[in-house]
Amino acid sequence: MGHLLSTKSSLIPLIDRLNRFPVGLKDSPRLRQILSLLFDEREAAVAARFPLTEATLDELVQCTGLPAAELDGILESMANKGLVMDLPYNGQTFYLLVPGLIGFMEFTFMRSRTDLPQAELARLMSEYLREQGKDGQAGEFFGGRWPLTRALVHGDRIPVQTRITPWEDACQIIRDADFHAVTTCFCRHKKVHQGQTCQQGAPMEEICMVLGQGARFLVRRGFAEQRTKTEMLTILEQARNLGLTQITDNIRERPSFLCNCCRCCCELLSGVQMGFDEGVAKTPFLATIDAQRCDYCGACLRACNAKCIGLAEAARALPHEQRWAEVNSTVCLGCGACLPACEHQALSLVPRPGHRNPPRDRNHLFARMLWDKGRLWPYISEGLRRGFGRLRRRP
Repeated sequence: MGHLLSTKSSLIPLIDRLNRFPVGLKDSPRLRQILSLLFDEREAAVAARFPLTEATLDELVQCTGLPAAELDGILESMANKGLVMDLPYNGQTFYLLVPGLIGFMEFTFMRSRTDLPQAELARLMSEYLREQGKDGQAGEFFGGRWPLTRALVHGDRIPVQTRITPWEDACQIIRDADFHAVTTCFCRHKKVHQGQTCQQGAPMEEICMVLGQGARFLVRRGFAEQRTKTEMLTILEQARNLGLTQITDNIRERPSFLCNCCRCCCELLSGVQMGFDEGVAKTPFLATIDAQRCDYCGACLRACNAKCIGLAEAARALPHEQRWAEVNSTVCLGCGACLPACEHQALSLVPRPGHRNPPRDRNHLFARMLWDKGRLWPYISEGLRRGFGRLRRRP
């Protein structure tokens, strides 16, 4: 358990460093409580001095001034807690500081733990994500022009005359990944500690998926369990049968996760429900309702994970038997999870006008986010400085 006191001298450098990520952490008393529980004094000091990109042990010795043996033990503890990632490559280990969101806050609930007060953290994190509205952490995460995540469409529900690209196809994303694992759903696990369960009956265990290099780290450190492609595709089918919405990185190449999200627990969807209409990037499709077929039974209202279906404005003054439902097109993610709920086939997906493709990869996405938030130059400056430094050290 962390033992960091909530003092300015201890926490401000750590918070300043975490706020250099594309998604930072808004300072508040609740954030300081969270960090005090997750980081001990030495871990906070090391994290505050971390470079903006990956670094070797020798480079971190230079940054922190700590002896290699002492620093190695601190990094091992931090990796076990999900505060840093240790990434083996070509006979060396590179270390990367994990951001708060998406990062160590999620990792905190990807397994049951006795070293942390998870019930207290669940309460603090839920309150922190909702405090101050658009001026708080929700605005930092969901309020930018370039969302960190995007929704995926259920491929069997798109119009017959259209096709989806490989990066829009959850099945293809799984097939293309070189490593697969499943983990506990951070959101549902957090809800359990608050005395709540999923209203859609979605499981907490073995439902959210991680892929690639990040998945290898999570398996190695006990946050996830490796699975085969076939097993992952089976989990995906189960999730779709439960009416869950798939959300992944807002990039085209090598996404690192696939979350199976419900309307009641998911923190990503809660941002959309809070009014951040563009907080999760949308699919190339849009749900629409045939007013002639709809009898306003309410099934689609309950099935929509974005909570964007309601009574049609033009039907408000009509008797119940003459009413129909309507989709709020500015909020609809276009995932198609609502379609099976309609017994009258009044729901369908249509192409979304003006859809914008996601950035190519994580570097392109982060560069755009950092540029918009005025945080890009430190990355450029540090990259040049470290690049020249490594050249000078070559034999």
